[in-house]
Amino acid sequence: MADVKNIKVDRMRYTKNKLSSTLAYVAIVFNVLYFVSIYSSNIGNYYYNMSMGFSVLCNLVFLLAAFLCSEGIKNYKIGYAYFLILLSVVQVARIFGIPKRAHGTIITLVEEEVKVMTDKQFIYVVVCLLISAAACFIAGIVGIVKTIVLEKYKKDNGLN
Repeated sequence: MADVKNIKVDRMRYTKNKLSSTLAYVAIVFNVLYFVSIYSSNIGNYYYNMSMGFSVLCNLVFLLAAFLCSEGIKNYKIGYAYFLILLSVVQVARIFGIPKRAHGTIITLVEEEVKVMTDKQFIYVVVCLLISAAACFIAGIVGIVKTIVLEKYKKDNGLN
């Protein structure tokens, strides 16, 4: 039984960390779904301000960082795993930015009061951000665990 475990760990030296990498891609996909929903909304001029520009910048940085982490974590680089956990925290914090403000704002359009973000859209974008955050977090944890196991194996067997 111990030989099977050693073989699995030894095999990690030659295979990529596909699970963590795939989860990082899942986080990217759900971030894209989030910002498509936000950017396709056109309620008056509510979204045409500096916070939307900052949001676009945040999305670009997130996409680039998550992609970079997905590539780094494939090769069992622990720093990328920690950074994915940080990205998960950022994704949760983003809920309290545009989605929360837009959901709580009512504007008047042609003598009719409308919510900038409906309850349905708010739930959708929050779920997208939460799934993205969860995928980043799980990818980071899996990456940390696998990297530690592999590094310990290499050290114990003089393979560094």
